[in-house]
Amino acid sequence: MAQRNTYREDEELEESINFHDILRVGNYLKPYLGQVARILIVVVSMSCIAVSVPYLTKIMIDEAIPHKDLGQLGTLAGLLACLIVVYELCLRYRTVSITRVGQLMLKDMRRDIFTHIQTLPFSYFDSRPHGKILIRVVNYVNTLSDTLSSGLINVISDVFTFIITLVVMFVIDWKLALWSLVLFPALIIWVYVLKIFQRRAFQKLSNKQSNLNAYIHESIAGVKTTQTFAQEKSQFETFQQQQGEVRSAWMKAVHIQFLMWPGVQTISVMTIAFIYFVGVTGFGGVNVTTGVLIAFVGYANNFWNPVINIGNFYNQLITCSAYLERIFETLDVVPEIENKPNAVDLPQIRGKVDFNDVVFRYEEGGRNILNLVDFHVEPGKTIALVGPTGAGKTTIISLLSRFYDVSEGSVTIDGYDVRDVTLESLRKQMGVMLQDTFIFSGNVRENIRYGKLDATDEEIEAAAKAVHAHEFIMELPDGYDTVVEERGSTLSAGQRQLIAFARVLLADPRILILDEATSNIDTRTEEALQAGLAHLLKGRTSFIIAHRLSTIENADEIFYIDHGQIVEHGSHKELLKDKGAYYRLYESQYAMIRVAQGQ
Repeated sequence: MAQRNTYREDEELEESINFHDILRVGNYLKPYLGQVARILIVVVSMSCIAVSVPYLTKIMIDEAIPHKDLGQLGTLAGLLACLIVVYELCLRYRTVSITRVGQLMLKDMRRDIFTHIQTLPFSYFDSRPHGKILIRVVNYVNTLSDTLSSGLINVISDVFTFIITLVVMFVIDWKLALWSLVLFPALIIWVYVLKIFQRRAFQKLSNKQSNLNAYIHESIAGVKTTQTFAQEKSQFETFQQQQGEVRSAWMKAVHIQFLMWPGVQTISVMTIAFIYFVGVTGFGGVNVTTGVLIAFVGYANNFWNPVINIGNFYNQLITCSAYLERIFETLDVVPEIENKPNAVDLPQIRGKVDFNDVVFRYEEGGRNILNLVDFHVEPGKTIALVGPTGAGKTTIISLLSRFYDVSEGSVTIDGYDVRDVTLESLRKQMGVMLQDTFIFSGNVRENIRYGKLDATDEEIEAAAKAVHAHEFIMELPDGYDTVVEERGSTLSAGQRQLIAFARVLLADPRILILDEATSNIDTRTEEALQAGLAHLLKGRTSFIIAHRLSTIENADEIFYIDHGQIVEHGSHKELLKDKGAYYRLYESQYAMIRVAQGQ
């Protein structure tokens, strides 16, 4: 799992290229092997044409031209022209087809990483900036585009061209062929040395890009707070610092990257010059005709161009390896919450809930968040959870929904351990409204229908009326068809909660969980909401977390949670009579209300 950090901290990367990650890319090529086979046939044909051209040139220079055989010369010229036309047609087919396959591979990779992210637990998103997650799905995958669109298959073409050219060179004149390879070790050394520096440079660039993306994401999410405190200048200065680090890392990486091509090109030119020298002077016992010499220069280009291309691909591979590492690292995160191999579907439930000596801690060896919580709720009962912030109230309902798993003990519904049933069958029978209300971009109707995708317009309106959202919705410019912005920024906090409440109720859950569901609703709206919810809570097992005690006075039982334990429980009247922790909380809250009303 990636190291937990903020935009200020770099993520750790491997010290060397992980070839296992590179091999894993091949798994995305398997579905398209038929298309790849056709491309390879074209690639082999192009390589054969590339090898044929210098040889035909040799025949023209050594035979047709000296003997003034115009017929042979014309035939060879026509053949060369046809081969060039065929080569260009093949080149177009190869380019388009490779691009198509590459984009399909990228699509599959994006699909896998996006789908996998949906399965990860809340703790994964709580422990790292969302911007660093986002950059994996978008930027890093996009960076692989050129490599997957051309590199993987082109390098096969280049390797084939390299081998067949080398074979033909040795067949024509093995001595000159050996002299043509004299500088090849220098190329290997050059590539190996650059690889080390380039890998580190692109690791650093990957980190800085990730940090910048995380900061931008955080800044956009907190723009209202920035403007409220007039901290635009401070934000801008931090942004300049972050993007300055990206620019610096980018320039260093580019400087190192572009040392590859000049080095290979210089060695290539020196090799061609050396071929001319050996062929003209007869150095080393070489004795060749002019046609053979010209052909060897052509073959040298055929030889070194693939070498240059393979070097460039290796260059890209080093660049991409840093990004592949992050992509596959995310894909390799094992979901903490997933179905057991033998998990069964949870049948239609009545709603009996049992917590059996539950202990929960976020990390192995960490402190207990819940400590031996034990309670039993009959179907249809309404349970209220109250207590100080951080006492463990939200953790209890998170365990019931299996957003986390218990460390010890068990949570059962109708006798089924929630760990033994499929997540989908469990959560489909539960309606959860968390404190952090989320509204998707789209219209109001679509947001409510999210709770039941096949719901009719009548069902949507009925749910909205039940929670008293219908009135304000009809006052919007287009009623239920009014488009709301991302996160519902054009709605008030109370309006967002009412829409989210209608969404949960539309799902008609057997177990209803409300976490501070009325915290942002004004008192008048809350009174109307309570009246509308009375019949909806009836017959459902409901868990309500609320700091506003007026919303839970009618609960069948109230649990006062403190330090991860149930300190006391009972009805509203019973707890007031006991004059314990709940009584003190109740008195302090109403004392504040009386003071406020007195002012």
